[in-house]
Formats: sequence, structure tokens, C-alpha cells
Amino acid sequence: MNPIRFIRRTALAAGVGVAVAVFGFVSPASAEPVSNSYVLVGSDTLQDSLNAITNGTNLGGSFVRSTGGGNTVGNFDAFGSSLIQTKPNGPYFVRPAGSGNGRNALISSITGAAWNGKTITGQVDIARSSGGPGSNVAEDGDLLYVPYGRDAVSYAYYGTGTELASLTTAQLKQIYESDTAITINGVEVKPLIPQSGSGTRDFFLSAIGVAAADLGDIVSSTYNGVANTLPENDGSVLTTAGQIVPFSAASWIAQANGASGVNTIPTSGNVKLGSPNGVAPFTGTTTLAPASAYYSSSYGRDTYLIVEYARVNPNDSKYDAGLAALVDPSATTSLTNFGSLPSTTGAAKRKFGFLAVADTTPIRAYPNVY
Repeated sequence: MNPIRFIRRTALAAGVGVAVAVFGFVSPASAEPVSNSYVLVGSDTLQDSLNAITNGTNLGGSFVRSTGGGNTVGNFDAFGSSLIQTKPNGPYFVRPAGSGNGRNALISSITGAAWNGKTITGQVDIARSSGGPGSNVAEDGDLLYVPYGRDAVSYAYYGTGTELASLTTAQLKQIYESDTAITINGVEVKPLIPQSGSGTRDFFLSAIGVAAADLGDIVSSTYNGVANTLPENDGSVLTTAGQIVPFSAASWIAQANGASGVNTIPTSGNVKLGSPNGVAPFTGTTTLAPASAYYSSSYGRDTYLIVEYARVNPNDSKYDAGLAALVDPSATTSLTNFGSLPSTTGAAKRKFGFLAVADTTPIRAYPNVY
């Protein structure tokens, strides 16, 4: 069955609960209440826009809020307390940080396999992913990747000048593969990389042609003295001249515009977003907007929400109409909608630096989950 066909059928069977009005409020990222319907975990890149959509926002022009059959949806950030409880009377378990960890936690929730030593069956319904399934695409896949929005990845850097403003792909490859210090335009470059499991990390390395095994000795993912814990899309990790780190363009735009409610970009002005190969990721100065040319380049990427295929397939005994409606792109207030009218969640996502994806067809992947 064509994946997009069964998802669209759910819009008639079960609508996504939503409030729409010409008034409202802008809701930033907030505390994480136990959900009484569906739960999302995973990518940092998608979390702020989904916090707004699930908590309620008027950033798109009208107040919209996606709910699960009228019940609140729990969107859990990638970083925060080490343990989370997602559903009433559910277990506390290790917070899934990043796309890969979100996907793996979803799989554990489906199969009952332990997640970091804890059984979390039924505790995760959707995984946020800043990347696609890659080589795991399969017609009989047990997971479904539903397109969420178009993002792009650049690098943020610390500097008082423009010496690192327009690094080429070749220069970035050299920097991230080097075992010894690299100096460019008189500045010693100090490369940082987000923790393993980060979709932004994986995509950036792929975009510059660096295999994970070939990361140089000078590349660090240490944060607060702990190895492999550097958060993604956090400008505050850049504190020394010459430091650079991969950064989502959408996240930068959302933070700079005040859409996310949290801004990690230092006010000193010394932390900036680079323009790989001289192409700027955004336009504007006071209010930023995605630069379509950059998002269409090799640094552009589609982002996804991952669900269990059986639960959104109306021909399966595990079918869940509420979950299917929540990820139905044809529903104007679903999580995956990308409409332009103020009454759509798509309009709100644009304020977070996302563009519409070119192909909205969901992708089946991972055929051996069960």
C-alpha cells in the first residue's frame, strides 16, 4: 500500500484536535508534563517547533495547537534532566538525546527490548529525526518516516572578525579529519562535534565527506568535562576564538528571531553562523528567513517524524486512528502539515526556519524491528 494513501484516509476517520482563533499566545519551550496521549522524543533540531505546536502558538498568525484526539501531546526535549517519565504511572528512563537515540527508544517502546536497562514498552509513540533512514529504506519496513520540514546545516563559529565566515567544503573536511592544529586566515581552528546519536552530527559529516571513523584527534565532543555529551544547536558551547561546531540553520533562525523561547546565541556578537562555500544560510538582519538557495544545496536536508508503520496502517490490527491523524500531512493542524495559511501548523513551522519539503511521501524503513 502506498504509505501516503493510508495516512490521508485518517483525516476523515479521526481529526487532530486543535484550537484555532485569531487570538492567542506564543508558547516557548516549557516544562515536560506527563502526557495523556502521545509522546515524542529525539532530535534537538525539531523540538522547539514541536513544543510550540503541541503547547499552542500564534506565531503563524492564528492560534493553533495539535493534540491527540483532544488530549495533550508530550514533546520531550533532547536535553534536560537525565531521566524522564512520559506517561502516567510509567517508568523513569534515560532521556533519548538526538535522532538516533530517539529512533532506538521508539523501537524499544515497540518491541519491549530494554532501553538503557529499562523496559519502556508503550512509552514512546513518535521519534523526531533530523535525517532520513539512509540505507535502511525497505518496502516492508516496520517504521515510517513522515516528512516534517526542510532544514539545512551550517557551522557556527567564535570570532571577532570574518576569518572563518566562508569556509569551503574542502576546508571543513580537512579540519574535521585533522590530527593536528589547522590554521586558516591566521586563526587556529578548534573543531567541536555534537554527541554521537545526533542527526546534525551525522548529516554534517556526510555533507563534508568525512566518515565517522576518520574524525581527527583535534575534534572534541566533550562538554563540561564529560566526553561525548556536547549538545547540538547550542551557541553557548562556543567560548574560545577559532572554535566551530555544526549548527542547524533552522535552529539558528528560530533562536535569533525569538521563536523558540530559548536563545543560546551569545549577545556579544562573537558567535556567528558561517556561510559554507560563500552561500549564506539565511536572509535578513533583524528578522531572519531561510535562504532557499542554501537549503537547496548539498547542505540542505529533510527532517522527519518516525512512527510504527502498523499503527498508522488502517489495514493492520494495531491501527491507531489518533496517531495516524497526528502525522497526516493533509490535515491542516497535524504535526507534519506544511500549509501556508495562518490557521495551519505549517505556517508556524516556517517561523522556526523550516521550508516545505519537495516530496511529502512517507518512507518505510527498518524491516526487522520485531
